[in-house]
Amino acid sequence: MTTNEIKKKLKNIIVHELNLEDITPEEIDDDIILFGQDGLGLDSLDAVELVVQIQKYFGVEIKNMEEGRPALRSVNTLSDFIIKRILK
Repeated sequence: MTTNEIKKKLKNIIVHELNLEDITPEEIDDDIILFGQDGLGLDSLDAVELVVQIQKYFGVEIKNMEEGRPALRSVNTLSDFIIKRILK
C-alpha cells in the first residue's frame, strides 16, 4: 500500500466511519488538524473510533495516548505512523 493509498483510505474512514456529513474525503487536507475547534473538529469519541478503525483496516494498534496524540494530529502524521508500524 502506498502513502497516497493510505491517506485516501484514512480520509474515507474519517468521513464514512465517523459519520461526518458536511465534508467529503477529497476536501480533507493532509495537514489539517483532526481534533479541536481549529481543525476538523473531531472529539475524544471520534478518536476512540478512529483507533479501532485503524486497527481493523491496517492491522496497526495505537496502544496509548502517549503514542496516539502525535499520531492522530493529521492525516499526514497518521499515515506516517501506520507506515512505520507496517514496515517494522
